[in-house]
Amino acid sequence: MITITPHMHILLATYPVDFRKGIDGLAAVCRNILEADPFSGYLFVFTNKKKTSIKILVYDGQGFWLCQKRLSKGRFRWWPNLSDSRANTLEASQLLLLIWNRNPATPTAPLWKKIPN
Repeated sequence: MITITPHMHILLATYPVDFRKGIDGLAAVCRNILEADPFSGYLFVFTNKKKTSIKILVYDGQGFWLCQKRLSKGRFRWWPNLSDSRANTLEASQLLLLIWNRNPATPTAPLWKKIPN
């Protein structure tokens, strides 16, 4: 299980990646493009080109976790500008907003949404 805590280091890749990549391919992106150690315990957050999905890669000391969220409709509304650096840091609260398809820069919208019956 992955628990997101306030003290975690989170790196958000600004450029989309090929989502056919699995753990080894994303770990290579961490090393070669983000210039970060995939074994560091950081959470690495990636999106696909269409911004319909995100993947999170993290090493927990025993092995890697790879989580994916694909939106049932629409796209993730917020992602850093591609002219920024290769990766941006996020706080845990900002990652939670991103996962809920909210803008981490303006956390005013409610996180919970009623699921229709």
